[in-house]
Amino acid sequence: MPSNTPEHIGARIARYRKLRRLTQQELADRAHLSISMMAKVEQGARPATAAVVAAVARALSVQTTDLTGQPYLTELQQDELDGLIQPIREALDLYDLGADPDVTPRGIPALAAEADQLCAAVRDGRLKDAAAGLPDLIAEATTAAWIAQTTEAWSTLASTYRTAYDITTKLGYPDLCVVALDRLDWAAQRASDPVLAGMRQYLRSLVYLRAGQYRMGQRLVTVGLETLEQGEPGRTRNVVTGQLHLGAAVLAARAGDGDIAASHIAEASRTAAATGEAGRVHWLSFGPTNVATHQVAVLAEQCQYAEALQAAAGLAIPADWPASRVAAHLAEVARAQLWTGRTDQAQQTLQRAREVAPQQTRYQPMVRETVAGLLSARRATPGTLVNLAHWVGI
Repeated sequence: MPSNTPEHIGARIARYRKLRRLTQQELADRAHLSISMMAKVEQGARPATAAVVAAVARALSVQTTDLTGQPYLTELQQDELDGLIQPIREALDLYDLGADPDVTPRGIPALAAEADQLCAAVRDGRLKDAAAGLPDLIAEATTAAWIAQTTEAWSTLASTYRTAYDITTKLGYPDLCVVALDRLDWAAQRASDPVLAGMRQYLRSLVYLRAGQYRMGQRLVTVGLETLEQGEPGRTRNVVTGQLHLGAAVLAARAGDGDIAASHIAEASRTAAATGEAGRVHWLSFGPTNVATHQVAVLAEQCQYAEALQAAAGLAIPADWPASRVAAHLAEVARAQLWTGRTDQAQQTLQRAREVAPQQTRYQPMVRETVAGLLSARRATPGTLVNLAHWVGI
């Protein structure tokens, strides 16, 4: 169960380890980590990477969110986001009830346009705006889909489920994000859209990435690529194909297979050269920029932090790139800066991420652990770092 206390991940690991009556050595052995690494993580002297958290969660038979402390309820309450989750949960449960006689839906084009706007809000980092408008739109789009029963209607409903997945994932509700993905699959089948179904497998693979189940994630990527082959050839299919390769690259890197990760990056790069920047195709932000930021992430996942920073230094982010993707990239760079001893730069990078997409940055576990690492590494703690730590809930 999530904790509301401001303890770091290492403290939670120690708490669950003791509940399981394991020594540090026993847990380290189960998680395939060194005892030195385990001890430093528990003490808070070393940040817990996503790979470490996933490995320990598997060894302890808990969810990764049990160790990260998600959802961060205190911060959600401060941002008035906590009250927006239950309406989304309820709206996701309307899917099989047919048309609501008390709802008179707008036309499908108007609903599709609003669904697009909510997708855009998430990409801009405006999670509260998207979450506030989503439940009513799901309810209206559900009735409209049951009445029209067209590909466009079911695709519009699927888009709302995609936004539900994005919001619940970013705010730390993994079980609810899985429900949203199940609803997305249900709508995609009715839309008879292989590309939409392939995208759903990509999103599903990310769930297993976060859970540390890399083999399952890789299998889902394979299924997604096979599903896409049934779709109509063209730029849309190519974009989703390229994004699946990017997901596969991170999965392979997290699993410790650098060669496979590099091959997927190369395939995604070839695809991006043909598609160009395609930020609005299923709102995947695919293109050369996304390939380049994933290259940074792949290097960081393999603990090649200096190489990751070199790759990031040569990367020019377009001015119109989605704020959510910019912030995610900056968080990755900050982590690499911390692990290479560039603490001042890491703090500055996190401040930039906060400015670009504050709601997303505040709820990202990687950001919290990087801040915790900065607090541990700095002998004297400047006021700006104290402010940042307080803001993220440390």
